[in-house]
Amino acid sequence: MKISVIGNGYVGLATAVGLAGNGHQVVCIDNDPAKVDLINRGRSPIYEKGLEDCVSSCVGNGTLKASKDYKDVADTDITFICVGTYSPSCNGTDFTQIKSAARGVGGVLSKKKGYHVIAVKSTVAPGTTEKVIIPTLEKASGKKAGKGFGVVVNPEFLEEGKSVDCVRNPYRIIIGEYDKRSGEAVESLYRDFPVPIVRTTIAAAEMIKYASNAFLAAKISFINEIGNICKKLGIDVYDVAGAMGYDPRIGRRFLNAGAGFGGSCLPKDIEELVDTAGRAGYEAGILRAILDMNREQPQRLAEMAESAVGDLQGKTVAVLGLSFKPGTDDVRDAPSLKVIASLLEKGASVRAYDPVAVDNARMVLPKSVKFCASAAQAVKGADCVIVVTEWDEFKVESLYNGKVVIDGRRVLDPRRAGKFCDYHGICW
Repeated sequence: MKISVIGNGYVGLATAVGLAGNGHQVVCIDNDPAKVDLINRGRSPIYEKGLEDCVSSCVGNGTLKASKDYKDVADTDITFICVGTYSPSCNGTDFTQIKSAARGVGGVLSKKKGYHVIAVKSTVAPGTTEKVIIPTLEKASGKKAGKGFGVVVNPEFLEEGKSVDCVRNPYRIIIGEYDKRSGEAVESLYRDFPVPIVRTTIAAAEMIKYASNAFLAAKISFINEIGNICKKLGIDVYDVAGAMGYDPRIGRRFLNAGAGFGGSCLPKDIEELVDTAGRAGYEAGILRAILDMNREQPQRLAEMAESAVGDLQGKTVAVLGLSFKPGTDDVRDAPSLKVIASLLEKGASVRAYDPVAVDNARMVLPKSVKFCASAAQAVKGADCVIVVTEWDEFKVESLYNGKVVIDGRRVLDPRRAGKFCDYHGICW
């Protein structure tokens, strides 16, 4: 098939290379000329493990190209909308990008003959596609959904840092269809994937995405709560989580206690689900508790540093890891930002390092933060080291010799760490 993808961020570009890698002809459409140029040169505008190699391969074999022009939508059969729907400055859903994408696609469809399918991958709350996106498409195109064009919600379930693998090897595929013809068209893209394909309603598909993320976040906040209790009782929470994980009803994944979750999905999706529940007249107490726990957890690292070295005023603290998880350069809602803010409030000088996320962090952190070229440079002379992201290079024991270490991700073995540093684990 011929496919267009609107938006070339972490979701859009991974989706594009996944489809192009399966032999479809894909055009990435983005209003950022720098992104378009990079993609057409076989480069990735963002860092994700393995993504640039995929972009290079697909551009090289002619299955992937990028464009700034919505007119290229006319030459495709299916359009995936993968733009952002959230702005931290608004503290809530921002439909600016998704409405713009819908107007752009609708404008092209107004002149196109034949049936065209729009697949919404952008994460939107239940009801958004039918109340916001479809009316925008209909107004811009002059056509009716289900007759002049089709619509499905095809949510993504990507793990940043592993997005390429998630596109290639999904656990399941959800298709919320406005009309059967559209559902059939999108299902045909995935028929070679040996995973369950669920055809459902548009609103249900939107909710499946939110409910899935909320459950994963709940596991993280739950095990962090248990970990905080274990810390008080002198119990290793990883022993507890490991044994819990053998129960297939529970599972081991997302039970790694630490500094909490971040990124562009879990925090804002749960906030939006809480708001959606509130508008429907329901108080989502469990979801609020998940968010409260996650806001508090990163602050514990700064408090532990203060307990370990005393008043932080004038002290130098090295923060290792800025991205919200390894394998990506995404710093949106990263625990590191909260940790650094807390350290600065306490009067500390902060030296920070991350192997790929420094440029993104530099745009959102205060100018007083000193960014280092290596972990060793950040650690040298620091009064305390806080590990916030579990990059492999932070697991080298010699990096911490003689240092006060606050480990937020268990990069060091607690049973050995005390032999070469003053070691403190957040939940162990």
